[in-house]
Amino acid sequence: MTPARKRDLALFAAGLSTFMSLYCAQVLLPELSRDFDVTPSQASLLVSLATGALALAIIPVSSLSERHGRTRVMLTSSAVSVGVGLLLPLCPSFEALAVVRALQGLALAGVPAVAMAYLADEVPPASLGGAMGRYVAGTAIGGVMGRLVPGVVTDLAGWRWAFTVTMIACLGFTVLFWALLPPSRNFRPGRADHRALLGHLGVPGLRRLYLVALVLMAGFVTTFNFLPFRLLDAPFGLPQAVVSLIAVANLAGSFTSAWAGTLADRAGRRPVLLGAILVSALGLLLTLPPSLPLIGLGLLLFTGGFLAAHAVASGWVGSIATTARAQASALYLFSYYLGSSIGGAAGGLAYERAHWAGTGAYVLVLLAIGLAAAAFAGGGRARAARLDLSGRLVGKLPR
Repeated sequence: MTPARKRDLALFAAGLSTFMSLYCAQVLLPELSRDFDVTPSQASLLVSLATGALALAIIPVSSLSERHGRTRVMLTSSAVSVGVGLLLPLCPSFEALAVVRALQGLALAGVPAVAMAYLADEVPPASLGGAMGRYVAGTAIGGVMGRLVPGVVTDLAGWRWAFTVTMIACLGFTVLFWALLPPSRNFRPGRADHRALLGHLGVPGLRRLYLVALVLMAGFVTTFNFLPFRLLDAPFGLPQAVVSLIAVANLAGSFTSAWAGTLADRAGRRPVLLGAILVSALGLLLTLPPSLPLIGLGLLLFTGGFLAAHAVASGWVGSIATTARAQASALYLFSYYLGSSIGGAAGGLAYERAHWAGTGAYVLVLLAIGLAAAAFAGGGRARAARLDLSGRLVGKLPR
């Protein structure tokens, strides 16, 4: 097996494990809401706390990787996160579950914080979009399994066994990640400097990509947090195992993310990013009528568009920031998971006050903001500035 193939398979496994762990509570929110007698917006904290803790850890962990190496940080994070996740089925109360989910989010940060920088170091620029798309495909399938596996198991044996089975699967993928990940060939230890973060924030094109990440992820996690509540209630009244099948929509993203990354390498990132967001908005609109076929089609389009946009935007960050890439990627992911944490919680208020119509309107507003930011992402007509490790502007990089 070639080193490139091993690298792709290793990061695919890491994406599976990380995103199964991160979203394993999402499809269980209605069950946990009933079992612990909490509201839907309170139950959604089990997702928001994990993604919020991950967001807070992203930047410090990325700085560690600049000094201690990409692979060491990713491998440590993957092992610790599985150990913490195995505590989930043992939690006696909602409060204990919330604490463990927050700790799990902290432990998970190392893989998403560093994976994009690792790829940007190891993959030639002309192939970066495709490599990033394949990694995002792994995260997409991890999102499917993280919702599908616990959703099916909880109908058979309850939510505690759902967490147990999910985390055992994550342990297997983590072992595969450890076995396959090649060492970094192009990484050179550097000094983590807060001025590099400020330098990245000083580039308008990067700031717009960070805004795209924040609002699109807020809309995505809101949709998957609260659509199960709608499908379990009248007029649908579907069983939990069937509702968990909405996770299959993420499979659309596993294809569109890889395809969009490769297309962006050839046709340019901005048009592909704009098109992906528009597809996502169309899909969201189709979920508004009370029709299961339309909801299913809409969810496929919404998810495929979202993950295609994420693949393009995340790869664009790595191409603009030619140095201190881990920190540039960390700012993107900080925005991404901050959107998941805060935006997802705000989506719960929209659902409780206006049900799915209010939730859909909220998500459409977020997509409109993302579309406006994407139109001028990457520096607009101007060429994006390169940064040295101190965050100073040192030249121009073509679009």
